Amino acid sequence: MILPELGKERGYISESVFTVIFLSFVLWTFHPFIYHSKRFYTVLLWRRVLAFLVACQVLRIITFFSTQLPGPNYHCREGSELARLPRPDSVVEVLLINFPRGIVYGCGDLIFSSHMIFTLVFVRTYQKYGSKRFVKLLAWLLAIIQSLLIIASRKHYTVDVVVAWYTVNLVVFFVDNRLPEMPDRTGGSPPLLPLSVKEKDSRAKEENHKLLNGNSGENADWRQRPQVNGKHAEDGNHVHSEATLNGTRR
Repeated sequence: MILPELGKERGYISESVFTVIFLSFVLWTFHPFIYHSKRFYTVLLWRRVLAFLVACQVLRIITFFSTQLPGPNYHCREGSELARLPRPDSVVEVLLINFPRGIVYGCGDLIFSSHMIFTLVFVRTYQKYGSKRFVKLLAWLLAIIQSLLIIASRKHYTVDVVVAWYTVNLVVFFVDNRLPEMPDRTGGSPPLLPLSVKEKDSRAKEENHKLLNGNSGENADWRQRPQVNGKHAEDGNHVHSEATLNGTRR
């Protein structure tokens, strides 16, 4: 009641914002094929994104099959010619739910919003792997605007958007803990995500410094030192040399 209804004439605004978010994220995930600086592998990134989406959509299917709310949009109201889908003429139409009319003018799949699932998954993914602070802030702002536009266009109720906000974030948190991203580097296995340029330079300098000093860093002090009178031999030689120097000075 607080947000004015966009109506049939301005309903495209919500879909336009969602399309911008969707296409921008997809194009960003494939930018490692164009630029040389790779912060992630596209395949591994989409593996994680699809895990988020599948888990959220399964929960969504359970909720909208087990709940029934009156459709808030204009085409779902009593007296509208679009309130009922035409009778399917074949099995294919049943499986596709009169595609695309069933998707555009659907009225029952409300709790919770599928648009918000995609939006929040994309924003959370860029928040983790993106590098531009301004883009991160803009992405969260667009997610909030998208939430309000979905309600204003009467595609969903407020409860559908609110449930999507905390459900998607909990799913992302759970999958992140269950789906390992980078193996333990101490075991010698290569990392799944490439190192940044600064990390590569610092690691190369560190290895060169160790090689110049004759110390590999990994197997330092591996030799067993013989002990003389409760002290290491190297320490005894050091003490003996100091005594010799002191004797010459005297």
